[in-house]
Amino acid sequence: MRNIDTISDPRAEYRAASLSKADVHHDPVVQFQGWLDDARRVEEREPTAMTLSTVGKDGRPSARVVLLKGIDEHGLAFFTNLESRKGLELNANSAVALTFWWPMLERQVRVEGAVKRVSDVEASSYFASRPLGSRVGAWASPQSSPLENRQELEARLAVIQAEYATDDIPLPPHWGGFYVLPDRFEFWQGRPDRLHDRIEYTLETEGGWKIIRLAP
Repeated sequence: MRNIDTISDPRAEYRAASLSKADVHHDPVVQFQGWLDDARRVEEREPTAMTLSTVGKDGRPSARVVLLKGIDEHGLAFFTNLESRKGLELNANSAVALTFWWPMLERQVRVEGAVKRVSDVEASSYFASRPLGSRVGAWASPQSSPLENRQELEARLAVIQAEYATDDIPLPPHWGGFYVLPDRFEFWQGRPDRLHDRIEYTLETEGGWKIIRLAP
């Protein structure tokens, strides 16, 4: 029988803050922006890192960490290779979930909703702002496809570097972005004894948000 390590201690006690319905803004996007600003203020290492969870045509979920690249009236934006596993799954099933974890603040935010594609104009504008290496890499990497070895990737990279010897690298046809259109937010504040504070927003059919407290 396999020997399985039981992971239990040490357990962190969360005491940094509390959260109630009276504390939060009536608009969850404003509330989220405030918490994101807090994460930047305390210098969380990757404040915009979020776990993106998708579901493919087979009903099998998958998750990975990506970076939030914008938040406005359109939704929460991120960019990716459209032919990657996540890109193909989002094309097949627009339902999506995001999870943010800020350990220094003892906070988590969960977001659920559906995606829509970012326009090519917006994708091109963001792509042009990326570092040169990232733009070259977007052309060179067939994201999520099998590779024989690292050398195969580096050979592809060399070809792209030779083809685009200047800084003027166009948007790849297989690269773009998505807006997550939220219909649910959950703000989680760690508390002692695992009796955490959880405030949930759900989008109502007539517009506006319903705010409730959830049991930890």
